Amino acid sequence: MNMADEDRRLQEITKWRKSKKKNRVTKLGDTVKELMDNQISPRQEKFGTVVETWNEMLPVGLAEHCRVDSILNSQLKVLVDSPVFVHELRLCSPQLLEQLQQRCPRARIKNIKIIIG
Repeated sequence: MNMADEDRRLQEITKWRKSKKKNRVTKLGDTVKELMDNQISPRQEKFGTVVETWNEMLPVGLAEHCRVDSILNSQLKVLVDSPVFVHELRLCSPQLLEQLQQRCPRARIKNIKIIIG
């Protein structure tokens, strides 16, 4: 195959790809709905349940100083506003983790990371 043939073949492939992309027009609303149904809603359901459960389980007086920040790689990240409450939360975190694992198994939380924030 000579250089001219290779160039012609490359142009045909490029033209074919461009024509395929034009035929794949989708409505923005359909794309957003698919994103919500397949990505955001399942994550929000899992995260919302964990946050709700977390707030129910916290000892009295501790909830106002702690908030769930994220769930990533099986780790629940909790922000605490004072070192005093970090210490208190660390003391009860093994029991909280066990209860979270029982009440929110879909979240698959294996660790609680407590940081000041």
